[in-house]
Amino acid sequence: MNIDADILLWINGHSAPWLDSAMWTISRAKTWIPLYVLLAGLIAWRYRSWRTVLLILIGFGIAVGLSDWLCSGLIKPLVCRLRPTHEPALDPLHLVNGYTGGRYGFCSSHAANTMACGLLFSLLYRNKTATASLMTWVALNCYSRMYLGVHYPSDIIVGLLIGALWAVLVFAALRYWLRVDVEAAPPGGS
Repeated sequence: MNIDADILLWINGHSAPWLDSAMWTISRAKTWIPLYVLLAGLIAWRYRSWRTVLLILIGFGIAVGLSDWLCSGLIKPLVCRLRPTHEPALDPLHLVNGYTGGRYGFCSSHAANTMACGLLFSLLYRNKTATASLMTWVALNCYSRMYLGVHYPSDIIVGLLIGALWAVLVFAALRYWLRVDVEAAPPGGS
């Protein structure tokens, strides 16, 4: 085995019924809809101009959409690396609810999408508590994917890098197009 598989097996092997339920819930995108609504509300409160808020929300869609497309639409079909749950050499993995994910896992769209969203919000909102909370959310999502056995650590790392790249690029574009100076934005962060 390699270190990637060893780490995955260690994480996946430390299971418990309560943790199965928690990791399953954390990994589901629908779980986080209230968070996305809250983030949109905080952006609206901070920037107040409907035009600015709309363009920022479109920026979020672009950052997350391009992260997802790059991972799932381009890299996974090109690389064709089996998910751990589809890799016969790793049998038996601890499966939760029989979930195995799609056939290919490199790289993690969950990691890319959550990082794009969390980092872009952090760059725009500039609040230490919000940033720490969002990076914890990103870490939990990433951990849940390994716990469920559907991603190797390297899948996660590459996904995080892709999400961070798109967040930074979209942030730079928003600052240019909107002339948004996050340091001079209305109150809401510190």
